[in-house]
Amino acid sequence: MNAKQQISDAKLVLAINGGSSSLKFALFDKGRSLERIISGEIERIGSTKAKFSYRDGSNGPQKKHYLVVPDHRAAAVFLLHWLDQHFGLRGIIAVGHRIVHGGNRFIEPTLVTSQLLKELRRLSPFDPEHLPSELTALETFHRQMPGVPQTACFDTAFHYAMPRVAQILPLPRRLQARGVRRYGFHGLSYEYLMEELTRVAGRKAAHSRVVLAHLGNGASMAAVSGGKSQDTSMGFTPAAGLPMSTRSGDLDPGLIWYLARTEKMLPHQFNKMVNEQSGLLGISETSSDMRDLLARETKDVRAAEAVVHFCYQARKWIGAYAAALGGLDTLVFSGGIGENSPVIRERICEDLEFLGVKVNKARNSRGPGIISARNSRVTVRVMRTDEEVVIARAASLLLKK
Repeated sequence: MNAKQQISDAKLVLAINGGSSSLKFALFDKGRSLERIISGEIERIGSTKAKFSYRDGSNGPQKKHYLVVPDHRAAAVFLLHWLDQHFGLRGIIAVGHRIVHGGNRFIEPTLVTSQLLKELRRLSPFDPEHLPSELTALETFHRQMPGVPQTACFDTAFHYAMPRVAQILPLPRRLQARGVRRYGFHGLSYEYLMEELTRVAGRKAAHSRVVLAHLGNGASMAAVSGGKSQDTSMGFTPAAGLPMSTRSGDLDPGLIWYLARTEKMLPHQFNKMVNEQSGLLGISETSSDMRDLLARETKDVRAAEAVVHFCYQARKWIGAYAAALGGLDTLVFSGGIGENSPVIRERICEDLEFLGVKVNKARNSRGPGIISARNSRVTVRVMRTDEEVVIARAASLLLKK
């Protein structure tokens, strides 16, 4: 690759999207209206066989190889070295980071400073599955690229102004003072989807009654009206709401006491179970990947039940949010499953005709775009989300300020 020489004079913006065991990245050319140059991901961080993959901005063939990265700091160091080799770090003028939780305070993109890092470390107990690893990566980039403005973009910000009735958790009020409330997540994805919906369908459609379904390894939905979040399925942490690949979604809280008594389960063990051993993996006992489960469902009842349960719960949330919004005008599928699985989209929608949802099979098989039938009262769309471009835009905008 000769990209380092080709774009030595470019003004580059780097977007970092960290997960609990992954680190996604994308590099954009600010001088070309944030044209994507390359994107990639380090997966299975902490395992002995982590995978690094990337492709150029024109969706060229994916290139990948395996490496050993014991933690997010090592992953960040590897990525910085790789970027320097191929593009040159001196060309990067801004870095944006996805931060999963902003608590009550951080509701817009914020310049990374030592004070911000201190505040975010205090928030770590809010989401111990993501925040510590994200902060490790952020601190590594901040230290290795002194003088380069870095921006924190918060996944909770999109839902910050939800109506109070949707924020409150029915717990003693003293906990509200400590920040215990429904926050919601996938906010960067929802921000992008609403911008795209406005672009392709117009402001009137985007400001009508919309349900956004981000269905991937992490799955959530948001009820949107007037372009603003009115409710969302994830809660105080991303473990709430819909069942996901390895997260349970909503559970009876009495289970904690029951398992403590009958299995001597400790809080950290319960937390590990509901975040890493439940959801599709817990029901199927074989895989957390919807593609695997669909391939096995005709011969493995556990896989079939996992698929049915996922679709059933998704259908329930759509119905609930149609009630919360007083009707439904647009339903948007996004995320890895939502964008790439026509069969799951069809099964979720098949019993929603009473709401005015009718899916056209031919359109659904093609996706993305409109997949609803011409006589459907609700417009059903498949839209590819792009959290990294939202991060890059925020970093670029803060750079101007």
